[in-house]
Amino acid sequence: MRALLIIGHGSTVNPDSSTPTHQHADEIRRRGLYDEVACAFWKEEPSMREVFYQLRSPEIHIVPNFISEGYFCQQILPRELKLDGPVTVRDGRVIYYTDPVGIHPSMTKLLLKRADEVAPNVPRDQTTLIIVGHGTTLNENSTKAIEDQVALIRDGGHGFAEVLGAYMEEPPLVSKWDELSSTPNVVVVPFFIADGLHSYQDIPVLLGIESEPTAALSQNEVFRHNPHHLRGKTLYYSSAIGTEALMADVILDQIRDFKRPSPEPLPTWVAPESKIPAEAFALGQIKAVPQASGSWVLHHEDDRLEFDELNEYHQPSDARDIGLYDAAGEFRAIKTAPNLKRGWKLTLRDEADLRLALDFFYPAALGLWEHQAAGTLQPVTLRETLGRQTGMYRFANTITDEQAQTLTAQQCGNAARCARRITWSLAEGQPLTQLALEKLPPVLEEVPPHEIPLLCVEACTHMVSAAREQAKANFQAKQAAAKG
Repeated sequence: MRALLIIGHGSTVNPDSSTPTHQHADEIRRRGLYDEVACAFWKEEPSMREVFYQLRSPEIHIVPNFISEGYFCQQILPRELKLDGPVTVRDGRVIYYTDPVGIHPSMTKLLLKRADEVAPNVPRDQTTLIIVGHGTTLNENSTKAIEDQVALIRDGGHGFAEVLGAYMEEPPLVSKWDELSSTPNVVVVPFFIADGLHSYQDIPVLLGIESEPTAALSQNEVFRHNPHHLRGKTLYYSSAIGTEALMADVILDQIRDFKRPSPEPLPTWVAPESKIPAEAFALGQIKAVPQASGSWVLHHEDDRLEFDELNEYHQPSDARDIGLYDAAGEFRAIKTAPNLKRGWKLTLRDEADLRLALDFFYPAALGLWEHQAAGTLQPVTLRETLGRQTGMYRFANTITDEQAQTLTAQQCGNAARCARRITWSLAEGQPLTQLALEKLPPVLEEVPPHEIPLLCVEACTHMVSAAREQAKANFQAKQAAAKG
C-alpha cells in the first residue's frame, strides 16, 4: 500500500486556504493511483502530527502544496512531520518528502495558461506579465520560486514585452505595478496556492482594484471582473495559480521527479486492527448504520434515518461539504465542536468509502482510536508542543504551569467547544488537573462497542495561540511593573 499526503497551510477563519489542496487530492484520488490520498494542514485539521494516525499505508509520499522552498517547507513542515530529510524511516514506515509544488518546472505552463485565460486575445508584445508573491525576510528562498519563473518565461520566447516579479512586503512592490511596467496592458498573476487573504483581499487593494479588503472568496459568488482601467493602463488580475486544476498533475510530477536513494528502505509497518464495528455505531454527532448490501448510511444523531426530508448524498467527499459550516452558516474551524448541522444522510458503497467519509467529518478520529486500542498512540505533552514553536509563537512555552493548567481548562475543558478527550499531559509526570472526568481519556474496557470516542493526541493550534497570548500578556505586565 502507498499513501499520498498533501500538506497545505489552512486557516482558522474560512475554508479558502485549504479548498484547492482538497480539490487536487480529490482529483488524484479519482485517478486511483494511490491506496490512500489525504491532506494535512498547519492551521486546520488534521494536523501534521495527527494525520499519520489516519494513514494505514507503510509507504507515504509527502508533497508540500506550497509555492517556495522557504520558511515553512524547510523548517516548519519537517519539524511538525518529524522528518529527518528527504527520506525518513519511522515506526516501520518509509516516508518520502518532496520539494514544494511551486518550484517544479511545470509551473511555467500553468502561469502561461492562466495569463491567456485572464487576458484572452490581448497581444503579448503589448503586455507586461507580473508574477506576484508575498516576500519575506525570514528566508531568502521565499522569492526564488518567482524569480525562477520570471527568468524561464522571459528567456523562453513566450512573447511578453516584459516579465516581472513583484511582492507585497519587499521591493519591487506590487503596489507600484504601473510604474514597473511600460506597456499599456498588464497581467498580474498571484503566485499563491489559494485565493485567501493575500490574493483575494490584500493584493486587490494594493493594485487599486478595491479601496478596502472585501469579504473572503467563500463569501462571494464570482471572482473580480476584468479588465480594470486604472492609472492609465488596462489591468488584468487572475485568481491564484494554485487554484488551477492542473496543479494535481504538478503534484504527481513532483513525486515522479523525486530522487530516491538506492537501495530503498523496506517498510515493516503493520497497521493497527480496524475498529469499525460490524453493527451500527456512533462517532461524535454521527450515526453509522450498515446495510445488508455492504453499504453504509451516515446521518446526524438527532435525525431519524427514515425522514423523507433529509438531503441525500452519495460521495465520501460530500462529508467534507456537509461539515464545512454549522447551521448558522459559520465556518467550523474545530471539526470536533458539537455543531454539525442536521438534515442530511450520506450513503456510502463500502467500508473504504466509510473510512474516508469519517475522516472528512472528524479528521483522523478513527485512526486515533485504533492506535489507542492497539497501545501505539503517542500523546505529546503540552510542554513539548509549546517548546518546539518558532517565529511569533516561540515564547509560548514561557507560561507558568498554573497558567498552562488554566488555559487548558478554558480551551479544551468545555465540551460545547470541542468534544475531544485529552490524552496528553502538561509534562512528563504532570497530569492535567483542571479537566472534568469526561474530558480525560476513556478506559478502554469501559467504552461501549458501538461507540468510537473522539481523542486529542496533542494540543491544537487554538491552544498554542492562547498560550502565545498569555506569554505576551506576561511580558507586557513585566514591562509595566519595571516602569512602575
